[in-house]
Amino acid sequence: MALRESDPVEVGGYRIEDRLGSGGMGVVYLARSASGRRLALKVVHAQYADDDEFRTRFRREVAAARQVSGAFTAPVVDADADAPRPWMATLYIAGEDLGSHVRSHGPLPLPKLRELAAGLAEALRDIHRAGMVHRDLKPANVMLAEDGPRVIDFGISRAAEFAAQDVLTQTGRVMGTPPYMSPEQFSSPQDVGPAADVFSLGSVVAYAATGRGPFDSPSPYETAVRVVDGAPELDNVPPELLPFIRLCLEKHPKSRPTPDELLTLLRDGHVPEPRPEPTPAAEETRPVRRPKRRRRLWLATALGAALLTAVTATTVAVTGGDDPAPGNLPTGWQNWRKMSKDPSVDKEPVGASNPFNRCAATGRSLVCAGDDVMATRFALADGRNTWARPIDETADDLGGSSAGTIITARSGRVYVYGADDRPIGDEGLSRTSYTVQALDAETGKVIWKRVTGDGDAATEPSSERGASVAVPAGIITTYGNDSKYYALLGADDGKVRWKRPLPSPEEQPCLLRSADRQAYLVCAHFTGTEITSTSVTQLDPTTGRPDWTVKAKGDQDIAGQADGRLVLVSALGDHRTVTLINARSHVLTTVRLAPAQPEESTVYLLGGTLYFTLPGGSVRAVDPSTGRQLWKTDSTVEKSGAPTASATRLYLASPSGRLAAIDRRTGTVVATSPGRDDSGLLDFTGTTGAPLVLVGDALYIPYGIRSVYTVDVRTL
Repeated sequence: MALRESDPVEVGGYRIEDRLGSGGMGVVYLARSASGRRLALKVVHAQYADDDEFRTRFRREVAAARQVSGAFTAPVVDADADAPRPWMATLYIAGEDLGSHVRSHGPLPLPKLRELAAGLAEALRDIHRAGMVHRDLKPANVMLAEDGPRVIDFGISRAAEFAAQDVLTQTGRVMGTPPYMSPEQFSSPQDVGPAADVFSLGSVVAYAATGRGPFDSPSPYETAVRVVDGAPELDNVPPELLPFIRLCLEKHPKSRPTPDELLTLLRDGHVPEPRPEPTPAAEETRPVRRPKRRRRLWLATALGAALLTAVTATTVAVTGGDDPAPGNLPTGWQNWRKMSKDPSVDKEPVGASNPFNRCAATGRSLVCAGDDVMATRFALADGRNTWARPIDETADDLGGSSAGTIITARSGRVYVYGADDRPIGDEGLSRTSYTVQALDAETGKVIWKRVTGDGDAATEPSSERGASVAVPAGIITTYGNDSKYYALLGADDGKVRWKRPLPSPEEQPCLLRSADRQAYLVCAHFTGTEITSTSVTQLDPTTGRPDWTVKAKGDQDIAGQADGRLVLVSALGDHRTVTLINARSHVLTTVRLAPAQPEESTVYLLGGTLYFTLPGGSVRAVDPSTGRQLWKTDSTVEKSGAPTASATRLYLASPSGRLAAIDRRTGTVVATSPGRDDSGLLDFTGTTGAPLVLVGDALYIPYGIRSVYTVDVRTL
């Protein structure tokens, strides 16, 4: 393409030799360095050069793009965001772009298609590991070099590490090229993440296989509607790659595989068919879809005149999280701190020695348990302690243990367990009968009680010990006098809906775990005395039978679910890796942590981020999809328990009630509150704080001896 009179002779010390192309963001030139190296140099259009917010965004993206240096991308060589017209230079890749090649020579043969799919997946893996989202992967941005495909043009990519509250996006602008954009780029452009690139990858491979995009239409508006609502046209895709492409083109981002999973699928030569979307009855967290007409009206507004052009966005400030509308507190709320009454006699606790180990909110109630308290209720508004029940309703219990916990609380009910010790003969021996109970949170009345085990061989049905989990249908718990079964107790009446045998605990000890309202069995496999592997089995909620099982290396436990993948961490030793299991395809991926996290740290998954807390107060945030440590800070809170999080803050507390609030994006400690040792008896050697409960802007902190206090997080 010939140079024009208006084109520069030199940019940033690089001699301009030719014009390679022009787009919505700027002009791309072929340039040469002093040493003779050829570069692709993009100079942005003048309208963006006058926008300070654009320059800020451009500077961020250049910094992130410099971290991408994979074999299947064109690395950034130089850039200047402060030049009169900002520019960025990448290594020039000789060869045709994919679009030009397919138009001239037709679709690629199957071996080349496999090479293309693997190269693009590897490129996306490198891009995402650097914290970026390309957002405009299309045939024109894929160069067919001699040694494999290369992804070019990071012109409208966005650094993924900048969360929604820091997104630099102008309202009404859609970024990308419609036939290769993902549904979320049209419907929710501020929430676009790495999964959008995977969708585009599927469209690009389909184009390479057939010569047309899977959502092509004469009208850009109809193209957008087809991307969001329609089924892709894949009639001429080779059968060997059809399931691969369908997985990439799943409408919901969480249903798509990661680049690592795609590489695994290609390497193993087996690509499972996508599973059908669950019905609302089977999975209540299924994304809500707009009616088609409303969606089409939105698209007509959002696309506008600039739809065909890949544009660079400018800034709109997005706020949220801890600054909601005034009054986001329980009705009548006030600052309070209270100690529970003794559950056996109506007076201050006798023999009490520990904090609660768990609290939960439902309706107007905060219900807590632990330290031999089966459950006790505080009013959310003023802390009135209206009832308390002991873990053992019949024994003369003096406390001093940590027995008792909340399994779950919902719909005005709280689900707990009881442990009734009964004497046997005259030798001071006792026999324990365990129960799971549903209580009315307001009154403490027992709605139902079900014996789950009776005798020495029975297992305490505690969620803390992996012996019970809550699911939408009720409570799944170990069951039987020898705990050889697991069973579902119906939420409404406690009746046994189904019962299934557990693996032999001597050969294969198992824990019940839950993630995203789904139950799992996590079972250890031994070689001698060493745990060499762990199997994870998803349970069918209607029958209890296994849906699927995946085996992972070493000792693992479920931390939770993020982006449609189960997140597993090691239970023993240093934390050097994270294991991810795609909940739909069941593909297992191992991600190395950089750096490794200490053995003494406790791991929590909140809002898609792993938090490693240490007894001395150190907290580290890690992205489970990349293993990258996002930040490290000293919370000033020792022996913190499970944290809780809002959209922007992480909250932790010590056993004495010392509180810290941490900015989730930066790791900065933004607020602290001193401990509250009201009793003067605190000596919690080895004890950690209890999980915190956040209800709107009211934060409830268990602390001290069976005590709770509350704060308005906006006033911290």
